[in-house]
Amino acid sequence: MDVRNYINQLGRQARVASRILSQATTRIKNDALLSIADSIMENKTALIAINSKDLDAGKKHGLDAALLDRLELNAERIDAMAEGLTEIAALPDPIGEISNLTYRPSGIQVGQMRVPLGVIGIIYESRPNVTADAAGLCLKSGNAAILRGGSEAIHSNQAIASYIHAGLEKTGLPADSVQVVNITDRAAVMELVRMKDYVDVIVPRGGKGLIENISNEARVPVIKHLHGICHVYIDAKADLKKATDIAFNSKTHRYGVCNAMETLLVASTVAEQILPELDKLYKDKGVELRGCDKTRDILPNIKSATEEDWDTEYLAPILSIKVTNDLDDAIDHIHKHSSGHTESIVTEDITHARRFMSEVDSSSVMVNASTRFADGFEYGLGAEIGISTDKIHVRGPVGVEGLTSQKYIVIGDGHIRG
Repeated sequence: MDVRNYINQLGRQARVASRILSQATTRIKNDALLSIADSIMENKTALIAINSKDLDAGKKHGLDAALLDRLELNAERIDAMAEGLTEIAALPDPIGEISNLTYRPSGIQVGQMRVPLGVIGIIYESRPNVTADAAGLCLKSGNAAILRGGSEAIHSNQAIASYIHAGLEKTGLPADSVQVVNITDRAAVMELVRMKDYVDVIVPRGGKGLIENISNEARVPVIKHLHGICHVYIDAKADLKKATDIAFNSKTHRYGVCNAMETLLVASTVAEQILPELDKLYKDKGVELRGCDKTRDILPNIKSATEEDWDTEYLAPILSIKVTNDLDDAIDHIHKHSSGHTESIVTEDITHARRFMSEVDSSSVMVNASTRFADGFEYGLGAEIGISTDKIHVRGPVGVEGLTSQKYIVIGDGHIRG
């Protein structure tokens, strides 16, 4: 197969579909989303069996535990996929919304209308649930999607694509609204990210190496985050029960996800009280701890943290811990080592909480909550197409509105400029 011709064909088809989708009514789009959710639920048993083929192949090829965890589709995750589509259907439709419509001194009215981006290319690794999430968000926002999942999830992605097309068919929307790249050749990715005639934006989801490579090679805009080095800071004024629960959940709820805590910061005045309890909890879960000198004074049996540890996204049961002098010291550490994804403070001091929210410059900043909440579904977006740590266009979990733009509209009644 000629890869360039194949990807260009997908692009041409997506462009035609995008024009139809941009004019689709809210009711039709919602009906399609609900039909896709029904199709997924009707085929749950079959999808689990198909996914097992990818899991078996992944194990044979030596995929690590974090990647296998991302690859797995169990009953609970399939239910969540369908629920996400249902929630997207329930969201307000942003397309066509007019805001800031005001009269100017000349008599014209000027406002802004929300519009789709057009054709969105999504490139992702392992997680087949992204196929459904991305399709749902693109459909609701009136965009056509070209999805290129990893070769390790090819069977799962193709199955989900068939359920998506079944749902589209029932509502009369073109099947080309959502296209899954059916070849695993990596050249397909490079063709997709350079196809500026047909693709309006690329959203990569995966490891730092993948995203850096796409960002360097792309000829169309990229919405990205390179990695998730997330911090939890236990303040001197923290409720230690809350702090223990949050620090434990942020690290151990799931390891191979970008919103898992990778570094725990603890104020020196409470470190001796809370670290031994956390040490026990983490050890029971098999988490390897690496600490600064002050941490190792309290927990002498853990490994010593290096400078490299503070800049590492483990995606594994490994946690680095630093005892800080105070809030200023914690914020300085975050500024130096954060990836701009998610940071959380545990404190009962409202002044400290406000300072943390104001001074920490990440896409999500939390008070007394686990970093695992940094997620489009948890934020009420229905699902997310990714989490952006960029500062232009969209930041944080990218939901329906993040996949739109605005155009100015002007309304006159024969007005001419004098």
